[in-house]
Amino acid sequence: MRNIHCLNNISNFGTDLLTNEYSLTDDPAQAEGILVRSAAMHDMDFSPNLRAIARAGAGVNNIPLDRCAKEGIVVFNTPGANANAVKELVICALMLGSRGIVEGIEWCREHAEDETIAKDVEKAKKQFAGREILGKKLGVIGLGAIGAQVANAAVDLGMDVYGYDPYVSVGAAWRMSSAVHHVTELDELLSTCDYLTIHVPAVEGTIGMIDEHACSVMKDGAVVLNFSRDTLVNNAAMAAALASGKLHAYITDFATPEVMKMEHAIVLPHLGASTAEAEDNCAMMAVRQMMDYLENGSITNSVNYPALDAGPLPTSGSRICVLHENVPNMISQIATAFGEEGVNIENMVNKARGENAYTCIDLNQKMPYDEVKQRLSGIHGVRRARVL
Repeated sequence: MRNIHCLNNISNFGTDLLTNEYSLTDDPAQAEGILVRSAAMHDMDFSPNLRAIARAGAGVNNIPLDRCAKEGIVVFNTPGANANAVKELVICALMLGSRGIVEGIEWCREHAEDETIAKDVEKAKKQFAGREILGKKLGVIGLGAIGAQVANAAVDLGMDVYGYDPYVSVGAAWRMSSAVHHVTELDELLSTCDYLTIHVPAVEGTIGMIDEHACSVMKDGAVVLNFSRDTLVNNAAMAAALASGKLHAYITDFATPEVMKMEHAIVLPHLGASTAEAEDNCAMMAVRQMMDYLENGSITNSVNYPALDAGPLPTSGSRICVLHENVPNMISQIATAFGEEGVNIENMVNKARGENAYTCIDLNQKMPYDEVKQRLSGIHGVRRARVL
């Protein structure tokens, strides 16, 4: 029986996928797998029993990825599972940034007790007049699962869409409408578009990317949407651009003290993936990926170890999964550990990702467990080995 612990409430659509080989436990120390959403894990001590952590969502800043890698714990996320929910909110934000919807609602509430509100609104509404998005230029920064869906939806709404992503994958390119213009220089996108929406992870090259320079090259009256990460936008630069009238509005899903003080900022309480459907999709994807790893050794959508399709388990024999450092001579040492016990390797697959690597070995015989495991554990750089 494999024990699974849920650090957060996880949708039943996900946990119901667990077969009779699994049991939910309240004790994380007994768990082979942990399902998590937003719970902070950096201060947690991990049991030697723990083999996998699956985040029901895309962001993994609540998980100590490097420490997990060194302890032989594979961390999964669920990219794209909540993409439709975020896409729909971004489309809503386009409307909020083009029409005086929020301001109009606030005016109505302020005058709710006025007996003449029905008459007065005909004069007042002029100050909330906006513009239509039809025919306007939208710049999409980042063309992953969410960015591609936003771009396609905007094309369908009649917008002229420009996309920037120097690392766009083949899969994302296939998913995108051919009507999306591919731009290779960020400044060209910023200076061309009436609306800009950001869909990139917060990493060294993207944190603070919307800075003073970026704001200065944007079109006068542009609208910036940020439904990705709050740290992608330099708050001081954005506040100055809004106060000066350079930018028309900033719409973000991240409420921080700095953003709440900005003029012409529309701030939402992190609603991007907060739909029942998105939570269900993320939970199902997280559970399936964790089960595939625990049962078959295959890795899909890990954020600290390489993807590896191990294929079906041997019908007779054993599969050995080794998590290790990505260093020279490692594969040779692993193979030698089997050879010295007279065990023939039928198939071996190895993948690496940065400093971390993963090797799956199929045997056509039962694994002489204690002897080979002892040899594997004696290899410097081997973090964890298990037999399936």
